[in-house]
Amino acid sequence: MDAIKVHVRRGALTDAALAEVPLGPLGDGEVRLQIESFSVTANNVTYAVVGDGFRYWDFFPAPDGMGIVPMWGHARVIESRHPDIAVGERVYGYLPMASHLDVLPGRVSAGGFSDMAEHRQPMSPVYNSYTRLAADPEHDPAREAERMIYGPLFRTGFLIEYFLRGQDWFGAEQLVVTSASSKTAMGLASVARQNSPRIQRIGLTSKGNVGFVEASGLYDSVVAYDDLGRVPVLRSVAVDFAGNAELLANIHRHFEDALAHSALVGATHIEARSVFGKNDPLPGPKPQLFFAPDHAVAFFKMHGAEEGGKMVAAAWREFLKAAEGTIAIERHKGLEAARDVFTAMAAGQIDPAKGIVIEP
Repeated sequence: MDAIKVHVRRGALTDAALAEVPLGPLGDGEVRLQIESFSVTANNVTYAVVGDGFRYWDFFPAPDGMGIVPMWGHARVIESRHPDIAVGERVYGYLPMASHLDVLPGRVSAGGFSDMAEHRQPMSPVYNSYTRLAADPEHDPAREAERMIYGPLFRTGFLIEYFLRGQDWFGAEQLVVTSASSKTAMGLASVARQNSPRIQRIGLTSKGNVGFVEASGLYDSVVAYDDLGRVPVLRSVAVDFAGNAELLANIHRHFEDALAHSALVGATHIEARSVFGKNDPLPGPKPQLFFAPDHAVAFFKMHGAEEGGKMVAAAWREFLKAAEGTIAIERHKGLEAARDVFTAMAAGQIDPAKGIVIEP
C-alpha cells in the first residue's frame, strides 16, 4: 500500500509534485490515519514561507530540498496497534498534504492524544495534539468545513485578543489590522467585538477586498492600504498579518508615538516579506513577533484543557454566526487539486471569499 504525498520545493513554493511513498507495517503502539479532508488557506502558505525558521518543514519529512506543507483537517483511523485507539475513530489536527499519516499516540485521554514520534518532539506540542471528535466541544458535524478553514486561524485571533486584553490593550483606543480579509484577522476582529467592545476595529486591506471585508461586518471601518492617511491618529495597537515591510513602515510612520504596540503575525504577502531589523529603525515601538503556539501553551496552562476549551468553543460559535455567508466553500477531490490550489495560493491567485476544502 502506498501513500500519496505532495512535495513542495522549499525554495520555490509554486513548484510542487505528487509522490508515491510505500507504507510499511505499523510498529507497536502506532496508528495509521487516512486523511479525509483538509483546508488550504493563506496560513498554510505562511507555514511554508517561514518553514525553516520555525521548523514547520520538520513535522512531515520529505526528500532534501523538498517539503510537505502542514494542513489542518480530519482523518479516520484505518489501522491501530494502540489498545485505546479504535479503528474507525475520527480525529482533527495537524496533517500533511498527503493521503495517510502514521502517528504514535501518547498522553491519551478521552479528548485526544499527542503524536510522540521522536522527530516531532522538538516542535510545539500544540501542533502534535489530535482531538478525538467524539468528545470535542468545538466539533459540529455540519460545520467541519468551516472548522478546517477558519479554526486554527480563529484560535490565533482568539489568543491575540486574549493577550492584548490581558495587557489592557496597552492603553490603546483602536485596533488596526492589516490583511483584514484574512481569516486570522477576521477571527481577531470577532473576538475583540465580543470581549473588548470599547476598542475600535479598523481593517486595512487592498482596494479590491474592501467590499468583501465591509460585508463581514466585523470591523468598525475598513480602509484601503493607499488610504491609510484617513485613519485617525489615536493611541493604537497594530497587528500585522501581511508581512509587508513597506506597509508596516507606513503604519509606524503614520502613528509614530501614538502606536502603543506593534505585533507581527504571519506573512500573507510573500513577495514583500522581510526580516524586521534589516531596515532603518521605525518610529514607535519595535514590532514584536506573536507566536501563537507559545501563547496557546500558556493559555491552557492557566485555564486547563477543559475550561480553556470551553472558552475557545464559546467564542468560536459566536464567530461562526458572524462569518456565516462570508465565504463560498469549494470542495475539490484528490491531491492533484491540493497541489494546484496550494501553488495558486502561494502565487496570490486565490480569491479570499473562497474557502477551499480538499478531500484526498
